[in-house]
Amino acid sequence: MKNDVSVRSDITIPDSEIEIATSRAGGPGGQHVNKSNTRITVRWNINNTTALDDQQKARVLQKLASELTNEGDLIVHSSASRSQQQNKEAALSILAAKVKKALHVPKRRMKTRVSKSVKESRLQDKKRRSQLKQSRGKTDY
Repeated sequence: MKNDVSVRSDITIPDSEIEIATSRAGGPGGQHVNKSNTRITVRWNINNTTALDDQQKARVLQKLASELTNEGDLIVHSSASRSQQQNKEAALSILAAKVKKALHVPKRRMKTRVSKSVKESRLQDKKRRSQLKQSRGKTDY
């Protein structure tokens, strides 16, 4: 319950399905980087989750296909902070954001038609313009 990840109001990933591992972060930071495990790796298997129904699983698997392992694991790393706790919170929020974005179903576009009056008005404007340009032509004497 402590590390449950709330994706949307109706979807929560249980703590038991999330694997959290720590490792040493790279980059600048002096000796602190060399002796503290502040990098967080979060792993969540989409195929075995109980948080999503079959339709939602299929959508997430399709949308995040390039980010998944062969087993269907979504892996998120975070090493932005010197604090392990902050990196853990960041990694879990990144995980939630990715899943939420993958679950988003865009609204279908409603086809619209140009009204008859608008078409007629456009054609009248074209006729007027054509007559104006024709009136500028050469005259026969």
